[in-house]
Amino acid sequence: MKILVTGGTGYIGAHTVVELQQSGYEVVIIDNLSNSYPDVVQSIQKITGILPVFEKIEMCDKRQLEDFFTRNPDIAGVIHFAAFKAVGESAQYPLKYYHNNLFSLINLLSCMQDFHINTLVFSSSCTVYGQPETLPVHEQSPILPASSAYGETKQISEKIITDQTGTTELKTIMLRYFNPIGAHESALIGELPLGVPSNLVPFITQTAIGKRDYLNVWGNDYDTPDGTCIRDYIYVADLAKAHVTALNRLTGTANEKKCELFNLGTGNGNSVLEVIHSFERVSGIKLNYRFAPRREGDVAKIWADCSLANNVLGWKAEKNLDEMMLSAWNWEKHLAETGNN
Repeated sequence: MKILVTGGTGYIGAHTVVELQQSGYEVVIIDNLSNSYPDVVQSIQKITGILPVFEKIEMCDKRQLEDFFTRNPDIAGVIHFAAFKAVGESAQYPLKYYHNNLFSLINLLSCMQDFHINTLVFSSSCTVYGQPETLPVHEQSPILPASSAYGETKQISEKIITDQTGTTELKTIMLRYFNPIGAHESALIGELPLGVPSNLVPFITQTAIGKRDYLNVWGNDYDTPDGTCIRDYIYVADLAKAHVTALNRLTGTANEKKCELFNLGTGNGNSVLEVIHSFERVSGIKLNYRFAPRREGDVAKIWADCSLANNVLGWKAEKNLDEMMLSAWNWEKHLAETGNN
């Protein structure tokens, strides 16, 4: 079965391609390489022994997408990752996020309808919940106003997909991620953003390896035990496996509704300082960090109720925080050893 993975050279996308190939799926990747590198496909091949097909395509250009689907008539399903994802940047450049994240999705859904592809796994986000009034959040928690343009694009995307699923043959599972971190156990793929990282963990590892002078901790005056933001950190390979489980559910007709959604997290919240201390524990390195003013768009605290994913989807996160941080550090050291940093 041939599966299209949009954004498949990106961080979560690449890990998911690995899991798909190891589960017997044939994978085709499209990506515009706006925040990733083309040689990721060679790293995937080193892990799986299979070189995935890759095409550089701009999904906001519908003609490019239509040409792609015309040349690939045997695609059976899509996993859609491709999107801009930096919360802070989205607060500065909201139009950039609305244009990219929504037009790419609309073009994809239009092509899927035209080419009779009816299976979609969608990469959503816990940012759809805004700043929750009660914790942990579950799938029926209120969808409060988003705190960033990125979160708003995910809310709108879910609405678009729900409406499309309700009026066509499309079957969808939407996965609301919490905070993916870490790297593949092989240390051959991991999180490698272009430019200055917007996510915490690559900033930690780049500071520890000497690429950054210090780490900014954005805010230490939140209503949390140590004053720093709390997130539900999930191992990226555990997250990737959930996409295979979701795809199997859709293709095997185990889905109970045409459109389902699941939280993907560990069910535990860790503060920024706890993540820093975990890294220091597993690496033996004292991290140089300083407190900085709050970053626009960040919520104070959020973590997941994952019981639906555990009991209905049949998936559960496995790695703990120390294991995740060690994998991220091994990846950073691999980059330094190979001169790719």
